[in-house]
Amino acid sequence: MKPASTTPYLVSSGGHELPGVLHLPAGDGPHPAVLLLHGFPGWECNFDLAHALRRAGYATLVFHYRGSWGAAGAWSWTHALQDAAAATTTLRQDPLIDAERLAVIGHSMGGFVALQTAAADPAIPVVASFAGFDFGAAATAPDSDQYVEPFDGDLLPLQGTSGRALVDEMVAHGPEWRLAALAPRLADRQVLLIGASHDSAAPPKLHHQPLVEAYQAAEHHLWPTDHSLSDHREELAETMVDFLKRRL
Repeated sequence: MKPASTTPYLVSSGGHELPGVLHLPAGDGPHPAVLLLHGFPGWECNFDLAHALRRAGYATLVFHYRGSWGAAGAWSWTHALQDAAAATTTLRQDPLIDAERLAVIGHSMGGFVALQTAAADPAIPVVASFAGFDFGAAATAPDSDQYVEPFDGDLLPLQGTSGRALVDEMVAHGPEWRLAALAPRLADRQVLLIGASHDSAAPPKLHHQPLVEAYQAAEHHLWPTDHSLSDHREELAETMVDFLKRRL
């Protein structure tokens, strides 16, 4: 039997090769798989969750979007959406992956990308968002310019953008990016939503609760922790693995 492994992995998207890491469980496969999407700009990549998923038998890919952490290209929200779609295609074409048992899971911006990716791809059976950031809700808030300075403050590992450009892109897409509006397209999927009551980056009143109300069949939790779910990481891993075992 092949041992478990951690290997470099490339995702082709927008004419660029995007770097990633594939965590493969022991065995010959094909393995059920998870695309694990980090947020903006990716300070927290959730590798602890990737290892927990591998221990549970799931091949797990973590990769960097265009324009981030040395990846070629320019960073944008739209590029992140395109790159996640390309990553699902790449995984499905890999003979080590069970293409019919592929879940997409994301944290913060990655939660937004995960839900949007699943809504656009009916073949994704399971999707999860942890402390997801709803760019559609933020874009239609009374003062969207409040995000320019925070976005500017997180640009160190990114290239090809600015806080102003990111807010303008967010506002330009406005209502079409509201996550609650995806409910009809995700009604037949398995959805897990986890929010954090002490989350100052994605306050649950704006970013979590509207999804709980819209996605009536979703499993949801609200924990007393921060945006990174810092003191709930073991519970997060256990909840995620349990959900996948029951639903994927």
